[in-house]
Amino acid sequence: MKIAWFKREISPEVGCYLSGYSAEDVSVAKTDDLFVTGFCADDGERKVLILSFDVNGMDEWYIKRIRKDLAALLGTDPAAVLFTCTHNHSGPETRSMRKFPDHLNTAYLEKLENILKEEVKKLKDFRECSVYFYSSRCDENRNRRYTTACNNATFTPHRREVVPIALEYADKELGQLCFIDSETRLPIYVIGNYAAHPLAGHAPGFGGKKISADYPGAFREYVTAETGAECMFISGAAGDLVPREDELGSGAARQMGVNLAKAAIGGLIDSTRNPGRFGMPDAKVGFLSKIVKVPFRKNKIGRLPVFYDDKPVLDMELQLISIGDVCFVGVPGELCCELGQEIKWHSPFRKAFIAYQATGHLGYIGSVNMMISGGYEGNSQCFDSRCGLALVNASVDGMFELRESLFENDADDSYPNCLAGPLVNIPANR
Repeated sequence: MKIAWFKREISPEVGCYLSGYSAEDVSVAKTDDLFVTGFCADDGERKVLILSFDVNGMDEWYIKRIRKDLAALLGTDPAAVLFTCTHNHSGPETRSMRKFPDHLNTAYLEKLENILKEEVKKLKDFRECSVYFYSSRCDENRNRRYTTACNNATFTPHRREVVPIALEYADKELGQLCFIDSETRLPIYVIGNYAAHPLAGHAPGFGGKKISADYPGAFREYVTAETGAECMFISGAAGDLVPREDELGSGAARQMGVNLAKAAIGGLIDSTRNPGRFGMPDAKVGFLSKIVKVPFRKNKIGRLPVFYDDKPVLDMELQLISIGDVCFVGVPGELCCELGQEIKWHSPFRKAFIAYQATGHLGYIGSVNMMISGGYEGNSQCFDSRCGLALVNASVDGMFELRESLFENDADDSYPNCLAGPLVNIPANR
């Protein structure tokens, strides 16, 4: 495996419209910089490129166009170029808004497009490395829904007094990939994956009008400062998840980022000291794109930009990018954590991680039962109630298809099959 990467500041000017809360929010200061991080992996046969942006989300048309251009520069397929957004609410407006079409920061998007092309053209210094995966449990998030005994959902950001009794499901997994230089044996790149809206620092009033990368920025900064490795953060299925200390200011954002970074450094230690358990010695890369046809929900299409008005059914795209025995599933919109966990549970890869807001900004996508219980996510969804289930099924089918194309032995109908393993399956170290 050979890898190359880049990191480029993409902070907007103070005074821009901010994305995610009130459409009229205008930035008045900057706490820290925003970045795009790019990571390219080459196994000698195929290349994949993962891009993570400190922005809320992007339009489908924009993502597809830039993916095509970047793939041509790399000599690969557009399906091998994965966009993912941290879903930052303290950055510029990069989505088309039906009621506020003039708020789309077109000048910023043009600048971003030029930056991406410049950086991809410079991806030539590929370094040979070994690859490790890791997974740990980090209690830094919570579900923002409280569901009553009669199955009515309350949106806890508007009813904070019920937070102590809100025990809905939350995905606590911090997933990661670690890349170790083959010559120096030092870590050179870390990818972290965790699910929570970047809303720790979005305090009311002045705090909510400052440009910031929130906790993902603090995560990257700490990992790099302490290990020397460059770092990427990818948001998981965070549709109904927030930080445990949501909306409490920049201190809360930094603390959450540092806590996750410490866990990632711990994972770096454990994985590299036990290569027999966590190493992927012959890691290949793979990619796949799938289309899921989803009907719109009656009377809800009006929440989406006008360019969807003439489409009775939407072709939703899923992207799958694999590195060794780990698969990133790029999903459209704001997938709720329960659906993300379903995809993980049914993965034929050793590990599957969700890449949020990857193929277009399409709003919330939740479970069928959310259409009964309601709440913010269920009320906001623009698609048929079975949309989430269709995405889960397509994701799982796609992972099987991708894995079978990369691992010839998996073509057997019996894969995966754990019957050859011991009942108490705790492998020895190393």
